[in-house]
Amino acid sequence: MYRIENPYLKVEVSSHGAELQSIYDKETEKEVLWQGDPKYWGRRSPILFPNVGRHSGDFYIWKEKKFSTKQHGFARDMEFSCIEEKENELVFSLQDTEKTKEYFPFSFELRITYSLSDRELQVKWEVKNRDQETMFFTIGGHPAFRVPVLEETVQTDYKLLFKGNKELEYKLICPGEGTADFSHCYKLSLEKYGEYDGCRITENMFDRDALIFDKGQVQRAAIGYPDGKPYLSLECEGFTHFGIWSVPGAPFVCLEPWMGRCDDHGFAGEISEKPGILKVEPSGTFQKSYRIKVFTPQSD
Repeated sequence: MYRIENPYLKVEVSSHGAELQSIYDKETEKEVLWQGDPKYWGRRSPILFPNVGRHSGDFYIWKEKKFSTKQHGFARDMEFSCIEEKENELVFSLQDTEKTKEYFPFSFELRITYSLSDRELQVKWEVKNRDQETMFFTIGGHPAFRVPVLEETVQTDYKLLFKGNKELEYKLICPGEGTADFSHCYKLSLEKYGEYDGCRITENMFDRDALIFDKGQVQRAAIGYPDGKPYLSLECEGFTHFGIWSVPGAPFVCLEPWMGRCDDHGFAGEISEKPGILKVEPSGTFQKSYRIKVFTPQSD
């Protein structure tokens, strides 16, 4: 376990999956990040690589060869090396192995950097193509946050908050399949909460798994206290997709910044033809980052 901290926040990261384990607010003496419970969901903030969500049929085709896959890829279950450790920054690295090439036939290095500044944590991804072929992948974050967080409140007292949106469109997951149901698009109507537009977290909001937002609609999302003021926010400028998810009845909500997502239902093309796929040329590097901000505490 590795730690960075400042006067406001203490952050812990495990080398297993380079997974964020804790965002502890030192002013409120409260944990912000979901601490995992197998009753609902045992993870906390896994890194989704080299695929976000599932491929149709749990496989993809590249150069006429079939590669079996699993939901969210393999990085979250692998051991990373911590290659830099500073007072306010940690850098982790994962490189391909013979085993990963059975799943993902490319030579790569994935670096994850956690940087702490005041009440904000930046998470940066770097994917370097060390192969002689163009590399195809998707990558995403999956941080889960405690909701509710104040005493004598319930999750449905809290709000999902956005900026620059009056209404959002989202898709749902095909039951039992893990791919996106593109046959129907749903509307999320928002109302004004101070400088944000948002909606209440409802009891049945996640009955069909994640809400999937395409077309870069969500560049900033926040969770609001019952009075609508932000508890925390996640900023992901330039991201193409976003997911919001929880297990019905579980005391957490995930805000998920994605570059790419699961396959559409029935997609049968080669991986290079997948909508939203990322590609990096030989010796090239893909970089993207998002920021988690924990707002100045509110009293219970």
